[in-house]
Amino acid sequence: MKILAHRGWWLSPAEKNSEVAFRRAFEGGFGVETDVRDQEGILRIAHDVPVGDGLMSFADFLRLHRSYPGAGRIALNIKADGLQKLLRSDLAENPVDDLFCFDMAVPDALGYVRGGFCTYTRQSEVETVPAFLDQAQGVWLDAFYGDWIVPEVVEQHLAAGRRVALVSPELHGRDHRAAWDSWRGLRSDRLEICTDLPDQAANFFN
Repeated sequence: MKILAHRGWWLSPAEKNSEVAFRRAFEGGFGVETDVRDQEGILRIAHDVPVGDGLMSFADFLRLHRSYPGAGRIALNIKADGLQKLLRSDLAENPVDDLFCFDMAVPDALGYVRGGFCTYTRQSEVETVPAFLDQAQGVWLDAFYGDWIVPEVVEQHLAAGRRVALVSPELHGRDHRAAWDSWRGLRSDRLEICTDLPDQAANFFN
């Protein structure tokens, strides 16, 4: 199971999406899930609407990732429409092989598919039928209200040749242990978990 540290490997909430959290994750050999938005024509690492100075640029984030040869993949949560051209430009200057985009609005997502980005669709209790599933390289499996993601659901997507990213319950304020126990027997190099507890997940699953 590959590990995606949710907004980096942070030790306090103030460290989320910060350089120190990203460095800690990359030094640990983990991947990172993070958020990207635009601010006056520059892509920024930001979960909420960027305000003021001091936010890390996406280009700087890519350069940081490239400085750690053992760093894992990037899961890029797209927080605004129409970012494809800016993303393409930053990635051309700072290439990253192992990166996927997800969570964009469906019409915008089709632009990522057409543009050749590695793109994941989402499945959850709200989106029971994933959009553009036949065109997606992977599925972001999310559980907002309860632990519905059973191994059979995961295996179905893996059998179809897709990558699967599991969202760990603590991201939504629930205990993670029952879900982790149910996922422990899953085996695939196309399987990853997005978690606030990357070190614990690495010890548990790997």
